[in-house]
Amino acid sequence: MMTFSTILAQAVTGTSSQDIPFSPPLLSLIVFAPIIGGLILLIFPKLDTVLARILGLFFSLSTLVMGTGAAIIVLELFGTAPIIKTAKFMSPYKLVENGEIVSSLGINYHLGIDGISILLVLLTGIIAPMCLLASWKIKKANLFNALMLLTQGAALGVFLTLNFFHWFIFWELSLFPVFFLIKIWGGPNATRAAYQFVIYTLGGSAFMLLSFAAIYAATGQLGFNILPSYVGIEGSLNEKLAAFGSTVPMLVFWGILVGLAVKVPLFPLHTWLPITYAEAPVGVSMFLTAILSKMGVYAVHRILWPIFPEQLKTASPYLIWLALAGIVLGAYAAMRQTDLKRMIAYSSINHLNYCLLAVFAAFGATHATQAAADAAFSGTLLQMFNHGLSAAALFFCIGVLEDRSGVRGLNDFGGVRKVAPVFAALCGISMFSSLGLPGLNGFVSEFLIFRGVFELMPWAAVIACLGLLGTAIFLLNFWQKVFHGPIKNNTSKITDLSPREILVLGPVVILMFVIGIWPQFIINLFKAKLDLGH
Repeated sequence: MMTFSTILAQAVTGTSSQDIPFSPPLLSLIVFAPIIGGLILLIFPKLDTVLARILGLFFSLSTLVMGTGAAIIVLELFGTAPIIKTAKFMSPYKLVENGEIVSSLGINYHLGIDGISILLVLLTGIIAPMCLLASWKIKKANLFNALMLLTQGAALGVFLTLNFFHWFIFWELSLFPVFFLIKIWGGPNATRAAYQFVIYTLGGSAFMLLSFAAIYAATGQLGFNILPSYVGIEGSLNEKLAAFGSTVPMLVFWGILVGLAVKVPLFPLHTWLPITYAEAPVGVSMFLTAILSKMGVYAVHRILWPIFPEQLKTASPYLIWLALAGIVLGAYAAMRQTDLKRMIAYSSINHLNYCLLAVFAAFGATHATQAAADAAFSGTLLQMFNHGLSAAALFFCIGVLEDRSGVRGLNDFGGVRKVAPVFAALCGISMFSSLGLPGLNGFVSEFLIFRGVFELMPWAAVIACLGLLGTAIFLLNFWQKVFHGPIKNNTSKITDLSPREILVLGPVVILMFVIGIWPQFIINLFKAKLDLGH
């Protein structure tokens, strides 16, 4: 007798058409369920506010439910999660959906899932409902939830699409809902922050679009799965691009990198981030740091590693200095902040650049063992997931303080743990997760990154340790000034967490412990090996 997961797996993949009468497009449902929910809320703007909130949460939770189902299906079918190999070629994707749209132009509706995609789909499924619960009391909830669902669907499209045409549409679709979310519900400088976000992102996208156009002009192909091993009638991708000029392959690489670097962000293209995160409403700040920033890191894995390994290897010795600048300067800029949201914003720059440090060290090293490369790669993927949990939780905690007191300055509070012990406990765990305390999830990913980088480029790992020191200083300073010491006037306004707020933080804190103690259950989702081509 077949198990339910086997039956479902056969239904999705069409492996047994005699037993299964239909093949539900699971990946399409994952992407478009939030978008459909957002459109429903836009079409019926006069829906009861409570109903709109419940519908928003329902469609947002669909990602976690169906993403978990996709992960179970992949594990059931293949025994282990897909093994990802990058730099020269991609491993076969699982649960692929493919259909021609404009075949003469190479435009296909092509979705696929592998270990990286599974990880980020699940992260989106966890964070997106958190953001809506954190914004439960927000005004104009119908429009807010609709825009959040559209942003969620766009991010999922980026994580699952395997054709440049649709991938770029989803990439840009994430931009405009966020613009209105910041401008309408943001802080005093929301308009400036929203426009700065749009200008930076559109500017980077313009370079990326030109690079995609050059790839298509050279090969006539737009598929991620084709280009890594592309060999046309007259040569490889690099040879095709070089036919337009010897420097064109490197220029195409840099065009894509600039577009991705803005989103991560990579120094010095980071200056839009602090004001954007600080002015955005708390639920949007959570989604920006946990999900949208991961789109850039994800695309480095999905596009640059497999399609431009030679260019990445050439540029990495220079790019690693930019990653180190983001790590060190991000941490020490956070130390100088008195606005708590800006402090966590700079902390995000610091933490995300660890991911890029591992990438550039792996490709820039002249000699690399497989163990070091695999550790760096695994650490990068875990860091994306772990940072999403801890940063979203910290932004939520700052939102709790601001919601109750109307202020969010480092020196505005004191003794919070005495009036709100549950809040102090959950916020403290989130903070120590971000700090990388052993036993919590942040330690595992940072340990793997440094284990790999120390062997690949010891000097870079030593410099990056300055970022770890800076992180410890500003987070412990936050913990001491806000939660300890005498109770100040603003602290007297703080009450402990409500059941809804515990529902936001509680599951994430549990995950921090689970991953910190048993990281293998997350690593099993990708079990990655990096083919450096050395």
